[in-house]
Amino acid sequence: MSRYGSQFGPDITFLGVESCDLTDSGTFADADVVIVGAPFDGGTSYRSGARFGPGAMRQACYLGHDGSRPSLAMRVDALRDIRVVDAGDVEMYSGDATTSCASLEKAIERVAGAGAIPIVLGGDHTITWPDVTGVARARGWGRVSVIHFDAHADTGDISFGSLIGHGQPMRRLIESGAARGDRFLQIGLRGYWPPPDVLRWMAEHGMRSYEMAEIVARGLDECLTEAFSIALDDCDGVFLSVDIDVCDPGHAPGTGTPEPGGLSARQLLDAVRRICYDLPVVGMDVVEVAPPYDHADITALLGNRVVLEALSAIARRRQDERNGTTWDPRAALLTDRIPGE
Repeated sequence: MSRYGSQFGPDITFLGVESCDLTDSGTFADADVVIVGAPFDGGTSYRSGARFGPGAMRQACYLGHDGSRPSLAMRVDALRDIRVVDAGDVEMYSGDATTSCASLEKAIERVAGAGAIPIVLGGDHTITWPDVTGVARARGWGRVSVIHFDAHADTGDISFGSLIGHGQPMRRLIESGAARGDRFLQIGLRGYWPPPDVLRWMAEHGMRSYEMAEIVARGLDECLTEAFSIALDDCDGVFLSVDIDVCDPGHAPGTGTPEPGGLSARQLLDAVRRICYDLPVVGMDVVEVAPPYDHADITALLGNRVVLEALSAIARRRQDERNGTTWDPRAALLTDRIPGE
């Protein structure tokens, strides 16, 4: 079977980058990053619609889809300075979660096994289970830590009679051994879930959660610095999972389970930039963008920019590694304000 393209809507790539075919390894053999769509929302417990997230994030931009995006802050053009290709969507059907997740896991393992970083456009948060599992199979079982931005812990056990759903992927990962509980960092939790029995399970497995109350008290930068030291301890790479509902609904209304009181869009973008520059990111997903509940593409635009910020930071990290230079993603102040001078 050739490249599937988009499962819903027009067959476009992320901002016009070159396409690739996951059944033909030669089309992504030298890729640095492979974009993969995971249009699945069969695991939602409230509002569905995230199946349309991949298409929305691919096209949410007022600039031309020309495969070029120079970053003002980082002075790189990630879509050109590193090789970014788009594999289209994995075929995923909301009525068959088991088959859909298995298909996605194989696709992600194929990408990670080729040495590229998979960046997965969701889809609901169910997909992080196959995403991290696929990376772990290629990069080392239990050797990939997880940094997870979310309003919710997603560590439930059985919901609506199913082990598979968007409230359970983190438990499935830890139970399988694909990821270690004591190398699982959660950022932005708040609200009124999970219940005490789930919190006890999380504590028993050594999970570290930075709730919004702690982030407000200590500051996001300090919490990230501490999380980085844990993530890099006895692990070889980091998987970054961004649930867009980590942001306050005022910044990301188009999502399935909105929870007031979250991060701002600016905080999230700055955090993603810092993570992807400072840490050896080996995989990433952006989930829970639900266009049917969006307004004026606010959430789709944020999801698009989360991906771009990650790509730009990866490109800048690799440029500095080649040139022996350094850059402070928290300061984001460069002396070469005019490119080429």
